[in-house]
Amino acid sequence: MQSERADVTCRACGTATSRYAMSGVVLSHHIDYFECDTCGYLQTEWPFWLEEAYSRPINTSDTGIVARNVANARIVLGSLWLLGCLKGRVVDYAGGCGLLVRMLRDYGVDALWSDRYCNNILASGFEHGGEKAELVTAFEAFEHFLDPERELGEMIKIAPNILLSTQLIPEPTPAQDAWWYFGKEHGQHIGFFRLSTLELLAQKYGKVLWTNGTSYHLLTDSAASNAAWRFVTRFNHLAPLLALGKLRPRTLADMALMASRENK
Repeated sequence: MQSERADVTCRACGTATSRYAMSGVVLSHHIDYFECDTCGYLQTEWPFWLEEAYSRPINTSDTGIVARNVANARIVLGSLWLLGCLKGRVVDYAGGCGLLVRMLRDYGVDALWSDRYCNNILASGFEHGGEKAELVTAFEAFEHFLDPERELGEMIKIAPNILLSTQLIPEPTPAQDAWWYFGKEHGQHIGFFRLSTLELLAQKYGKVLWTNGTSYHLLTDSAASNAAWRFVTRFNHLAPLLALGKLRPRTLADMALMASRENK
């Protein structure tokens, strides 16, 4: 099943200027990709295969999930410190099995889980219930969204700072077989960002965009500098030192809380 190769509407910026870019295979389906002349966003045709792709919400080829979350937790700590809200609340918008939330709470961060598609296994009892926060995280999520602009709007209703990770498209646009991030074996990645795409989204919501230039990005109102944040992301292994004496691990307190709930 192939789509018509006429221009389509960009799912990131909403302009009707996405032109046919290339074809490829996702799972067993031959599909087309379209590239936006306005913001540079590269998207698949309408992803009719998502039910098949999400038969397992966490794809089996994601062997880097633990190492990535270790780094992500440290980058959250460093970002909170730089934003001046180390004791602030964090909502993990696409929290998966709850690994990042559990790690952050073990550091002492008031972290809450949210995910429409995955079961909360590791941070059960600490779900987001509509509370406001200082930071929303969305690691490896934006490339999954059908409507990234709308999802960003929902995040900004929760917090003024949005920390996300998604790989920026190399230049020039690679063939499908030349870039692993297309994820053709699992079919869950349906949209791919350029710096210009993120800049447009940030501008739409009146935010400043910080980026490390490859995969980590922060939309914020902060007056701190992108250079300082790039330092924090690059040397994230030092971030736990920033929490010493300022945050108290919640591990035992959380255990006691959950035990008390189970005994009621």
